[in-house]
Amino acid sequence: MSASNDERGKQTAARHAPVAAVCAVLVLAMAGLSFAAVPLYRLYCQVTGYQGTTQRAEKASDVVLDRVVRVHFDANVAAELPWTFTPVQSSLDVKVGENTLAFYKATNNSDKPIVGTAVFNVTPDAVGPHFNKVQCFCFTEQRLEPGQSVEMPVSFFVDPAFVTDEETKGISELTLSYSFYPASASRKAEGQASASTAGKGG
Repeated sequence: MSASNDERGKQTAARHAPVAAVCAVLVLAMAGLSFAAVPLYRLYCQVTGYQGTTQRAEKASDVVLDRVVRVHFDANVAAELPWTFTPVQSSLDVKVGENTLAFYKATNNSDKPIVGTAVFNVTPDAVGPHFNKVQCFCFTEQRLEPGQSVEMPVSFFVDPAFVTDEETKGISELTLSYSFYPASASRKAEGQASASTAGKGG
């Protein structure tokens, strides 16, 4: 009886082994996709302007209209980043198509060097596809030494198509917002996504 039970147990385990293997692969795949979702979602937003993600332009606009919009500036810092981060100007009135320069100021309040990275968006969300940055501190990571303060520029323009788009032509004010995070956290998330993608490709 005992030998027979042992044999049946081995057969049952053998039948369940493929199922367990498939479940393990599915769990790993889902984990990989969750890490990859961060950079892929960021890329999707930058291409489409989804949720107010701004665009990147190689050069300033060649067309400047008389239409004026007021741009407000907003700044936020993650709780784990010991920086002070504020806009130098609260708002600017700019002509549509006119290249404009604005500044934000950051201070490292800690006693050690820290590298930060900024994420950004513009509201209302519909403005995202028409808000173009030519140069921006958000394009690269920013390293601040202990106690260091810096003013960081952003060069931008509102695309003339803004005034003919049904979703934006009635908008007269918008807000450009930045949030700073520790760069190490962003690199870790993207590194894990890259490693997961490479592993599945092999």
